[in-house]
Amino acid sequence: MLAIHALPALRDNYIWLLDDGRQAAVVDPGEAAPVFAALAARGLELAAILVTHHHADHQGGIPDLLAAWPEIEVFAPASETIVACTRPLAGGETIRVLATEFEVLAVPGHTRGHLAYYQPGRLFCGDTLFGAGCGRLFEGTPAQMLASLSRLAALPETTLIYCAHEYTEANLRFACAVEPGNQALAERCRRVAELRARGEASVPSTLAEEKASNPFLRCREPEVIAAVRRQDATVDDGETAVFTAIRAWRNDF
Repeated sequence: MLAIHALPALRDNYIWLLDDGRQAAVVDPGEAAPVFAALAARGLELAAILVTHHHADHQGGIPDLLAAWPEIEVFAPASETIVACTRPLAGGETIRVLATEFEVLAVPGHTRGHLAYYQPGRLFCGDTLFGAGCGRLFEGTPAQMLASLSRLAALPETTLIYCAHEYTEANLRFACAVEPGNQALAERCRRVAELRARGEASVPSTLAEEKASNPFLRCREPEVIAAVRRQDATVDDGETAVFTAIRAWRNDF
C-alpha cells in the first residue's frame, strides 16, 4: 500500500506525494520546492508526475522537477497543454504508477480536459470535487460538472477524496447557508474547525462524508431545493437547474 503525504504549496494548494518506500510520484506539483524537500527528507527518488488539469498551480513545478529527473513519466490530459507530457490521457485508461494501477476518469467541468486518478480506496480529483464544495466552471458547463460529480459520487463511499486545495472551511460556511438544519454538516464543521485550529489538513475526506454534507452532491435533497428557491423562485427542481443555481450562489457568496 502506498503512503500518501500532503505537501502544502503556494497559498492553499496541496501536492500529493505517493510513496512506496523507495520511489515516489506526485500529483499536481504546482511548485517544485515542497517536492524536493519531501523527497530529500524521506530518501526517495521521483518516478512519475500525475497532472489533473492545465492550470499553473497544478503544473508549475514540472520544469524544475524534470531538470532533476529528466526520464520520469508525466501523465496528463491529452486535450490540454501540459509541460513535457509523456503520457497523454483522455479518460478510460488504466495506468501503472509505483507498481499500482490507477483508473483514469474524465471529469470535465472545471476545465474541459480535467482528469481524476482512482485507485480503489483513493481518488485524486484535482479541482473537481473539494471538501464540501466543487470547482468553479472555468471552461465546462454545469451539466458537464454535474455529470462528473455524479460519476465520482458513484464510487464506494469509503473512498478517500484527495483534492488539491484547502478550501473546506470556506465551503462549509456556504454549505451551512444552504442546509442549516443538516446535522451531519454541523458535526463536520466542528471537526474541521478543530483540525484547522491545530494546523492540520481538512482533507482527505471520505465520499460518504461528502455525500452527507456537500451541497453540490445533494441537489436532489428537498432542503437544498428549497434553499435555492428562496434565492430564486424561478428555479425548477431539476438536478441540473438546482446545481447551476447553487454554483452561481457559491460564486457570489
